[in-house]
Amino acid sequence: MRNFPNLASQSYRGRVSDNLDFLGQLDPDDPKQASQQIANKLRAAILTRRLAPGDKLPSQPELAARYGVARETVKRALDLLRAERLIVSRQGSGAFVRAQTQRAVGLRPHIEAAFERPHVTIDFAGFSGETLRNALAEALDKVRVGRLAPETIAVRVLISDMTVAMALPARAETQADDPAVRERADRITRRAADGIIDQVTELGDLGLIRSANIEVRMHRASPLFKLYILNGEEVFYGFYPVVERTVSIKGEPMAIYDLMGKDVPLFHYAVTDDDTSHGTQFVEASRQWFDSVWSTIAYRYDG
Repeated sequence: MRNFPNLASQSYRGRVSDNLDFLGQLDPDDPKQASQQIANKLRAAILTRRLAPGDKLPSQPELAARYGVARETVKRALDLLRAERLIVSRQGSGAFVRAQTQRAVGLRPHIEAAFERPHVTIDFAGFSGETLRNALAEALDKVRVGRLAPETIAVRVLISDMTVAMALPARAETQADDPAVRERADRITRRAADGIIDQVTELGDLGLIRSANIEVRMHRASPLFKLYILNGEEVFYGFYPVVERTVSIKGEPMAIYDLMGKDVPLFHYAVTDDDTSHGTQFVEASRQWFDSVWSTIAYRYDG
């Protein structure tokens, strides 16, 4: 593979480092196609701001030379990023990072910041709420020792009912609903939901805050994404990748199509002073979606 040409003389709208080693090289042992590997490297550079909003991407010939692939392979990689709305193409100028991209962020510091308000509201929709349970534990510990002192806390959790037939998770061999697979998922879901209920209820029972309310509802749709709404002003959104993996069910190994939620990138949207901004509109749409499901097809969690 040839080295990437020096781009110091190229004209960029935004600043791009002369040293582009962060774009890496292809891994010949990686089973993913070269176009997917290239897309992954460029995506990582965009989401970590190594390529900032407005920056021009290296040209297709330059990327092809760097990675030792055909231009058509690079084109497929850029098409993937364009479909994700991470880049835009300009006739005769090349490809640029979108001026407004949402960067993957961590949830925990934002939940702690939400608890600095006198009235805390958290809405969650997703598979089990394990990430929420763990993030809440740290914030609630700080309430116990007096480092955070909200007056009220209201948490709503919206999860899938794994006691009914689901498209996911599923048995990989048949690609169909399997009661044994759902039973395993139900245990995971209930463990997380019960943990959140116990955490919030205990805080109220101890009299550490004026009001602590937790409500959990279920629905019959398969979980494909996770959504957090903090104080009605911030939204964190992420997709659950579907992966095939082998788990132990009733003491026997079984290949299943599972939903992987741990360490899923979350994208952050926040209300701004501009009612027409992308962040403000996304938060409002998320709130409307959550409330619509909560008040229509969702039903009480039996604990």
